[in-house]
Amino acid sequence: MFKGLKPISYRGREVWPIIEGGKGISASNHMSSGAWAAAGGIGTISAVNADSYDPTGKIVPQVYRSRTRRERHEELIEYAIEGAVEQVKRAFELSSGKGAININVLWEMGGAQRILHGVLERTRGMVAGVTCGAGMPYKLSEIAASYETSYLPIVSSGRAFRALWKRAYHKAAEWLSAVVYEDPWLAGGHNGLSNAEDPLKPEDPYPRVKALRDTMREGGISDDVPIVMAGGVWHLRDWNHWIDNPELGSIAFQFGTRPLLTQESPIPEAWKSKLMTLDPGDVLLHRFSPTGFYSSAVMTPFLRNLVARSERQIAFSTEAAGDHQFQLDVGVKGKHMWVTRNDLLRAREWFGQGYLEALKTPDNTLVFVTPEERAIIRKDQADCMGCLSQCSFSSWMDSETNSTGRLADPRSFCIQKTLQDIAHGGDPNDNLMFAGHAAYKFKQDPFYSNGFVPTVKQLVDRILTGD
Repeated sequence: MFKGLKPISYRGREVWPIIEGGKGISASNHMSSGAWAAAGGIGTISAVNADSYDPTGKIVPQVYRSRTRRERHEELIEYAIEGAVEQVKRAFELSSGKGAININVLWEMGGAQRILHGVLERTRGMVAGVTCGAGMPYKLSEIAASYETSYLPIVSSGRAFRALWKRAYHKAAEWLSAVVYEDPWLAGGHNGLSNAEDPLKPEDPYPRVKALRDTMREGGISDDVPIVMAGGVWHLRDWNHWIDNPELGSIAFQFGTRPLLTQESPIPEAWKSKLMTLDPGDVLLHRFSPTGFYSSAVMTPFLRNLVARSERQIAFSTEAAGDHQFQLDVGVKGKHMWVTRNDLLRAREWFGQGYLEALKTPDNTLVFVTPEERAIIRKDQADCMGCLSQCSFSSWMDSETNSTGRLADPRSFCIQKTLQDIAHGGDPNDNLMFAGHAAYKFKQDPFYSNGFVPTVKQLVDRILTGD
């Protein structure tokens, strides 16, 4: 029998311990987060290049007009601040004083600290807390505390939280309102899978969350500060043994994937329809993201193409050495490169299939692509606006040189371009489509039978029953 949840106190207000995950670019905005808060939970606006609106209410396209990456980066920061401020104000109004509104940022997004300052300065009293992951956000506590705002770091291990706590967070302990444990094998989007962990061997989240609570206790953090379980959460009855469990302390739950399929969800109808067709295994944990992090997304033709591109890859040497005794005669237009005999035969086969261009990677390999693909890759790299603190795809870095010092990697993609496109009407098949690994349950859960799409209030009410 489902125990049920009790409301918790969050920054002086009583809320349900259920949180809307703040997803990507425009996948959770004022409509979804405002409605989630109005239903008594904690709504989360994605403050990653959020949408602004013109006086008629139409979304303002984020067009970059400057010639240099550095100048386009400044345009991006301006768009990001204006959009997030607009989203917060609208969500706060929709919430009607109920629940709470958080914002979510990626620490590795371009200009993250400047954007946080810009948004929090102009939304005082509206933002209850800031969730932040995708990196090690040491300065998160300092920035949030300076605006008397809570912070909720997103981690995937007790070890990561210990580093954050010892270096910075203990100095602003009173503003730490929760710690989000994001399961690296179950959550959608970017996650914190470390090099010591096997992407093909998921670990039970319970002992990992228990270890996180032990780490928090070592730091003197009260058990009343919740750990938020994020990733793979669908039916709360499946987590019954976590609720009121003295080993774990206070527990809250984050829902990232389920809120995508609501009437208030801003994602396009084609994306919503696609979610209802997924089967187990249709979400892939991969490492194509230009951030360098692992991430989980639906296996669309876009993602399949990235997988296939990396499979059309061979190692090369600039001189004959070892097994590399055969000069490559396709895809390189007179450049002197030596490969193995087997790789020479593979390259010739790909060339015959229309993959006429061989592009260098930072790892002394070549990937074979069509001329059309090459043109898109090179244009996307040239159009870079610095949306990340560092980007493997374009070699941008938010530094004095604006360069990572490494060759741009054609095995990756422009993440800003594809996430903007899918969020604003682009074909889900042609784009990166983030989702958690439980997304197949849309097809199985009777709540969604006959194509039913609930309101946020209906979804929250359903979640609170345990289903």
